Amino acid sequence: MKVKEFVQTLDRPKIMAAIAAAEARTSGEIRVFVTHQTVDDALVAARERFGKLGMEKTAARNGVLVFLAPESRRFAVVGDQGIHERCGGDDFWQGIVAGTMRPLLKEGRFTDAIIAAVGEVGRVLAEHFPADANQPNPNELPDDVEEE
Repeated sequence: MKVKEFVQTLDRPKIMAAIAAAEARTSGEIRVFVTHQTVDDALVAARERFGKLGMEKTAARNGVLVFLAPESRRFAVVGDQGIHERCGGDDFWQGIVAGTMRPLLKEGRFTDAIIAAVGEVGRVLAEHFPADANQPNPNELPDDVEEE
């Protein structure tokens, strides 16, 4: 699938609402990024993009990136050091990719795949980094779907 077709099918307001809802329950941050480039290894590309987006700058190091490369039909989920240490590392993220996203992406349900991943990531972030009702919960990173 061409990137333009993929991007045009995404319901950005729905994805942004899912990110906001997930982040309301946690101090963690979730971002979605779509690359227009061809990538050989989505995990490597996602980690690189994670740094370029400044996602390691969250106070608790609990940012998570949902990365999609539709031109090469690759995707990945990566988390920062704080959440990575608590949830079990790459195997956990691969579980979201394989069990949550892949079936929906194969069906062409792109928005649903992203929302399902955001929901699962939000659940885990809320478990390990719950929002504190007595503290402000600033939105440290934008909730929009970023692309390049």
